[in-house]
Amino acid sequence: MFSLSHAALGKTFLFCSLLFPLGVVANDNGRVSWPKADSALKTDAATEQQLDALLAEMTIEQKVAQIVQPEIGYLSVEQMRKYGFGSYLNGGNTAPYGQKQADAKTWLSYADEMYAASVDSSEDGSSIPTIWGTDAMHGHSNVFGATLFPHNIGLGAARDADLIHRIGRATAKEVAATGIEWMFAPTVAVVRDDRWGRTYESYAEDPEIVAAYAGPMVTGVQGDIGDDFLSFYHRIATAKHFIGDGGTENGIDRGDTLADEQSLRDIHAAGYYTAISSGVQSVMASFNSWNGKRVHGDHYLLTEVLKQQMGFDGFVISDWNAHKFVDGCDLEQCAAAFNAGVDVMMVPEHFEAFYHNTVQQVKDGVITSARLDDAVRRFLRAKIRWGVFQRGKPSTRPESLKPEWFNAPEHRELAREAVRKSLVLLKNNDNILPVSPKSRVLIAGDGADNIAKQAGGWSVSWQGTDNTNADFPNATSVYAGLHQQITAAGGEVELSADGQYSSRPDVAIVVIGEEPYAEWFGDIQQLEYQHGNKHDLALLQKLKQQNIPVVTVFLTGRPLWVNKELNASAAFVAAWLPGSEGQGIADLLLTDSKGNIQYDFSGKLSFSWPKYDDQYLLNVSDAQYQPLFAYGYGLTYADNTRLAQLSEVTRAVPTQHSGEQLPLFVRNLADGLSWALTDSTTGPKTVNTSSAVSGDGKSLSMQSVNLAYQEDGRRFVWQTEGASATASLRYTSTQPLTVLGDSKFLQMNIRLDQTPSADVNLALMCQQKQCLRSVSLQPLLSSLERGQWHTIALPLPCDGAKAPQVVEEAMRLSTKQQFSLALADIALVNSLAQTTKVLDCGQ
Repeated sequence: MFSLSHAALGKTFLFCSLLFPLGVVANDNGRVSWPKADSALKTDAATEQQLDALLAEMTIEQKVAQIVQPEIGYLSVEQMRKYGFGSYLNGGNTAPYGQKQADAKTWLSYADEMYAASVDSSEDGSSIPTIWGTDAMHGHSNVFGATLFPHNIGLGAARDADLIHRIGRATAKEVAATGIEWMFAPTVAVVRDDRWGRTYESYAEDPEIVAAYAGPMVTGVQGDIGDDFLSFYHRIATAKHFIGDGGTENGIDRGDTLADEQSLRDIHAAGYYTAISSGVQSVMASFNSWNGKRVHGDHYLLTEVLKQQMGFDGFVISDWNAHKFVDGCDLEQCAAAFNAGVDVMMVPEHFEAFYHNTVQQVKDGVITSARLDDAVRRFLRAKIRWGVFQRGKPSTRPESLKPEWFNAPEHRELAREAVRKSLVLLKNNDNILPVSPKSRVLIAGDGADNIAKQAGGWSVSWQGTDNTNADFPNATSVYAGLHQQITAAGGEVELSADGQYSSRPDVAIVVIGEEPYAEWFGDIQQLEYQHGNKHDLALLQKLKQQNIPVVTVFLTGRPLWVNKELNASAAFVAAWLPGSEGQGIADLLLTDSKGNIQYDFSGKLSFSWPKYDDQYLLNVSDAQYQPLFAYGYGLTYADNTRLAQLSEVTRAVPTQHSGEQLPLFVRNLADGLSWALTDSTTGPKTVNTSSAVSGDGKSLSMQSVNLAYQEDGRRFVWQTEGASATASLRYTSTQPLTVLGDSKFLQMNIRLDQTPSADVNLALMCQQKQCLRSVSLQPLLSSLERGQWHTIALPLPCDGAKAPQVVEEAMRLSTKQQFSLALADIALVNSLAQTTKVLDCGQ
């Protein structure tokens, strides 16, 4: 079931087998014992003497600057020169000079500017070079034109640690070509509930694969310990997110991991042991809590466990503004997280205030000098190991003089190999696969010619929802890969997203799947694919009813309940999120022109596949284990397995309104809801993306804004002149919403950006009719301060009538003139805070 080819894995498996069956071994404090990671990387006297000398010379201000990390969307070159920050980052939505499509040369030029500012001692008195950190999640994935490897969930199915090592090495080379020194990868989460929005960032549900992969990825990025370590093109790696991020209750991102300490060690720490053994220099703390306490503020986990017991001598980096969730902290100060063991604070926007407050906290003794020196020592140790004082300006480094490394042909071929090894064949009735390229092939589904969908989140942009094929200039869609091979062999291809065709095909290859998402935007409540709106199923069934054999290629970041889709397909392939190389899919699905198999399927599930739609917790170690496809399952062309008709009965209980709040759009859209932008001529345009424009291309636009979290709000801009345009929360299929009968208010946060010149109306719509009287927002909006967030509420039912049972649009805003506002935290609630502004139903 599990064959790994990296040479070091014999040691890895021996290590894992010795470590994790330890049982509950208590230390002197009655806690579980965490063994020390066995690493050949040791501190050396020369480096420690250099650190002693540096720390003796540095002022408090210079030390604090080393441990504050701003983000390039907010940091200027002048601020870098003034403060001399030890590092900086680019977030998932940020590129140099605000250019999403900036090329590698532009990234390198920006790195030069920041480097020069950091070593300029004219203002801060320090000349310690800064380093740049980036999320290289599946390749150098934030950079336009980079090679995109399959996301980790696909790599876990490949069962090939040598492949992981080579991907780490190739990614480091592409990162090096842009002048960046530090990667926030790999993710070594062990996922227990696939409803989590970051499931695809994990290699597996079982710690075995995660432990086996973490070391090879680290050595691929950083080099092997010894002369190769952090040399030439190798970058600083980060194991993340410590600890328990994959185990939160109900799969809620940044939630609470309710687990005993032995489970935390034996399951969730597996990847950290092998990463530390391989010399990883950075560990990122996790947003989640452990049994109610935020990890960012947990001294026991960060200092006593990670640094002292496990023996990690690198530095701990916080996650994006995660310190603000620690008790006693806010965006501008957090001594509690620093004292708990976070060494470098990722403070994207409020870094100046954070810097000044931290300096004062050191002077006041809230943070001790010893703790500050320890954090700076750890960070500078990693920078010295990388050679920051010797390497010079990014563009002059030997590795940066290799532009041919960026999207190199050999990297694309490696990614194509990874695609072939990651796909899992779940069904192949009547041996419909492989398909002859001499056939007449219909290629259907909205994922067929959609590189953004096959790449997923963390691809050029954070969520990946605003991308088109033009954002992936060096990539190949699934359709393009199939088209090239079929036409070369003399076959015929017709592309039709909706399945309409001009010539009856011999076979239909239908590419469907999840829309891109990242982090909490991907959290779901239901495991059923397209719950409430089964339009992809309708496409599959339509083709099946026409007696056209259907091969389904499923693009997904997790296993989902797809029994109905499986029944409608003759063959079904879990393609995960394969990245930029769609040709790898064609390599598996098609024979060569002579009818010979090009490549066989070798991928095996690293996540159990649900048999029922309510199997939220389904892992290979479960006592009651009843998957549809077990961990390790995956057919090959040699198998003659026929999948019988599957039950299509749903068991999951629909979400009911229990408690004080039913979220509609709180951080992300609730199940079954989409945004709808409607103009006067083209009708509603329904989207699940963070940005969009109405069908006429001008009347109404939507883009993401931040309230408490990244992209947790939406800003709407009306550009109409006399013709009504509407923004609404629309159910993707009309369904009973009985919860309205129990709710007292429709509540939302609102920010007025432009005062309206015409009336603005708020309503709820039921089956194309107003089911609650439209309420004018004009009196309220005229009293609001522009640019400030306010909480408002609409009483339900506003007109005293019986609340509706079937709702089409849970919120509808319309106006006929230019206007702009932002919305966040839209929910049905039963009680209000005293500061909430309640709308007058008589208006």
